[in-house]
Amino acid sequence: MLGTARGLLESRGRVVAVTAARDFLGRHLVPLLANDPAYDRVLAIDIDHGPDRPSPKSSSKVRSYRVEAGSPLAAQRLGEIFQAEHVDTLVHVGFLPTPSRASAFAHELESVGTRSVFMAARKANVRKVVMASQTLLYGARPENPSHLPETAKLRPPDDPFFLDKVAAEAEAARFAESTQGTCVTVLRLAPLLGPTVDTWLSRIFSLPAVPTLMGFDPLVQLLHEVDALAALKLATDADVAGVFNVVGDGVLPISRIVKLLGKARLPLPEAGAAAALSALWLTSLSVVPKAFLPYLRYVCVADGTRARTVLGFSPTHSAREAVLDFANADRLRSADLLSEAPR
Repeated sequence: MLGTARGLLESRGRVVAVTAARDFLGRHLVPLLANDPAYDRVLAIDIDHGPDRPSPKSSSKVRSYRVEAGSPLAAQRLGEIFQAEHVDTLVHVGFLPTPSRASAFAHELESVGTRSVFMAARKANVRKVVMASQTLLYGARPENPSHLPETAKLRPPDDPFFLDKVAAEAEAARFAESTQGTCVTVLRLAPLLGPTVDTWLSRIFSLPAVPTLMGFDPLVQLLHEVDALAALKLATDADVAGVFNVVGDGVLPISRIVKLLGKARLPLPEAGAAAALSALWLTSLSVVPKAFLPYLRYVCVADGTRARTVLGFSPTHSAREAVLDFANADRLRSADLLSEAPR
């Protein structure tokens, strides 16, 4: 277990830094924290990757910083920021929501970048860290139990998208074990879905026909984007250390999800699916590499009991509601695109 639980933090005067402040989780978490009187200042740390995105909503309590991802001076720069601003809490959500063909960059951002974040936190004596992770890191395997606990071994597919995140969790564990008096909380989030979040899953579900695997219909676990933000806020507020599976209410078979989306299935034959996805991925015609095939074949469902009983997290949305919210928003986006098409 990472660290030890110590009760509720001071109610006022806290300074929190949020990494990847222009990505989905950071962009929405920053104003949530800024609107809470418990926090005096919120640092929006832009890790400077990918296309430019809107900054978090402005507030007199929000201070923005930009740090170059993968820079050899990133740890030093972050440490200087944390020390100058007297940061006591760090929320690290700087992870790619979709696989990247630029695997070297992704490694620098997630694995090396997380190491820099924790080096800076150690230098600045940050006493609390919350980090986002994924339940997908357990892997989808035929021998999986119906619900995977936090103690289950992480056995994801051999692909950089998963392995860099496993390395990030290892960095969090080392930080917790080597730094006395700190509280480290890791939230393994189920795959996110909702009206606005952009992930590998939302991109698959946006396709005209949803790819499935012939002869398989595994149960899928989802987490509504609103519940993901609520869990991160809860973990930031309360000083509860350890690893927690954060999942939505209920599960759905892929076939049911496709029906709720109002779309057709694109059944792939098991024998040729890996080769087909590899070819499509290399030519940029697929949104995911072949490493995601096990999740179309086997179950990967996490046990959210500990998050409910220890962290106090209760999802407000079911898996079905997450799919329907996404489906309704996807239809509106499609209608807008059609209306803007040249005639």
